[in-house]
Amino acid sequence: MSIFGTGSDRPSEYWMALIRQALVAGLLTKDIETYGVLKISGAGHAFLKAPASFLMTEDHSYKDANDDVVVSTAGQVGAVADQTLFKLLKGQRKTIADKLGLPPFVIFQDPSLEDMALKYPITIEELSNVHGVGDGKAKKYGASFVTLIENYVTENQILRPDDFVVKSTGSNSALKLYIIQSVDRKLPLTDIAQAKGLAMEDFIKEMEAIVYSGTKLNIDYYLEDILDEDSQEELHDYFMEAKSDQVDPALEAFDGDYEEEEIRLYRIKFISDVAN
Repeated sequence: MSIFGTGSDRPSEYWMALIRQALVAGLLTKDIETYGVLKISGAGHAFLKAPASFLMTEDHSYKDANDDVVVSTAGQVGAVADQTLFKLLKGQRKTIADKLGLPPFVIFQDPSLEDMALKYPITIEELSNVHGVGDGKAKKYGASFVTLIENYVTENQILRPDDFVVKSTGSNSALKLYIIQSVDRKLPLTDIAQAKGLAMEDFIKEMEAIVYSGTKLNIDYYLEDILDEDSQEELHDYFMEAKSDQVDPALEAFDGDYEEEEIRLYRIKFISDVAN
């Protein structure tokens, strides 16, 4: 296109700020389920046909932000999130995790913090609709986060439209309810997955979304058949000390002792028991 690269004279912070404002205004949409791909909305196409000027708030450099936190968002969900706020949120998460003696990832995952740094939720209700949070975690851990965000928004004069609605991207509510009820009845996980036409990998993803949003799932009855007591204790100790809940480092650490599915299923138990 003839306009390609014509904005290269502007720094990346300028484009991040502009993209955030376009997202809030509804000119762009962000599909978290496809790794944060940006798409032009219907309102965005209408704007292209009849553009108009508007004021925007530029990003600033805040030297007092938590410099110990290294932020790398290339190719991640939050690539256009407010980087200063994201670092502050990570610092707050670490403070809470240290106080509770928990790994930081059990409080909120990075994608959730990135979504907060994009949407600026300032109430528990708004926070509960952030990607990967839900009512349970919002009420349990969210108070200090929304206070931090509200203060940040006020101090830096961040524009937050009154009619801004945070949309949930969690599992379909009917499917979520079915899974929770079926697990409560202690039905075999393979049977639950088959009943909904899901491959086991996809079914595990649905359970992960449920527990990471703050809802308990007791799958002990299933784990007892695939992992003995010593194995479960070993995995528990690993995740308590791990810097990340990612599966690949766990597979590498155990060097083939566990299958990926076993680690992911135990991680569901760990998050459910420790975080929720």
